[in-house]
Amino acid sequence: MDPFALGCIALAAVLHAAWNILLKTAGDPLWTATVGVTAASAVLVPLVAAGWLLTGQPAIPAEAWAIGVVSGGVEVAYFVCLAAAYRRGDLSVVYPLARGSAPLLAVAIGVGVLGERLVPGAWAGVGLLVAGLLLVQRPWRLLRAAAATHDRAATGFALATGAMIATYSALDRVGVQLAPAWFYSGILWPACALGLLAVAWGRPRIAGNAFAPPGATLDRGRAVAGGLLTFAAYGLVLAALSRAPLVLVAPLRESAVLLASTWGVVRLREAASRADVAGRLAGSALVLAGAAALAIAR
Repeated sequence: MDPFALGCIALAAVLHAAWNILLKTAGDPLWTATVGVTAASAVLVPLVAAGWLLTGQPAIPAEAWAIGVVSGGVEVAYFVCLAAAYRRGDLSVVYPLARGSAPLLAVAIGVGVLGERLVPGAWAGVGLLVAGLLLVQRPWRLLRAAAATHDRAATGFALATGAMIATYSALDRVGVQLAPAWFYSGILWPACALGLLAVAWGRPRIAGNAFAPPGATLDRGRAVAGGLLTFAAYGLVLAALSRAPLVLVAPLRESAVLLASTWGVVRLREAASRADVAGRLAGSALVLAGAAALAIAR
């Protein structure tokens, strides 16, 4: 692979993991995401406008605008579910569960609904993903009467997050075919920011305390920095895609799963025992391997 593309992907994975660590450790993950995405949009929109003018004001199809707005709305749901999952569950469980379930859902739709067929290598990737998710989450624990309600809720919200990832990824694949990726991002990000602002400000009326812990505080500086981190990660992935094929970029990007899980079990001390540490890290590694096998086999 092109060393430049490889460097971009590696740095993007680190930045994405850092963004999720910030969300997990924030007093209010949803408000943190709202401020971060709004700050990133404030930087992005003038750059996109300048690029549009400098490139001769190309016509952008109405379909691209519509898909970008819809995808932005799905991203709002993604952040709502992710914030709720982080409030209830561990980083080293929620992150790999959300990221790993997204490609599994895409495969299920492709095979079960669209009648697609997978090559043996892709089925191996599915098996690795399933094994990794089972090892990370250990769902049999949730069937016990003593299982914490928060654990069950965290699992549900993490899986919902994965569904949102699969949905907006499918929309974005279509959107960037209708408009340049840099312009499409200038539609999606502001739409997401406006949606997050509406949800965050309306929470007391529409969600009670479901997504906002009472008395939660917001570190605006960290939130803005986090938003710029995820914006930079997005740009680095686009740069990598300009130099390397998606089948190589996508699985390498998922290395963030292992980075975030390692931070959770080592720095946040989320695991209760050495066996739990080993299980969560091994499961995250299997999720990464499964995503890689699935992407390359396609």
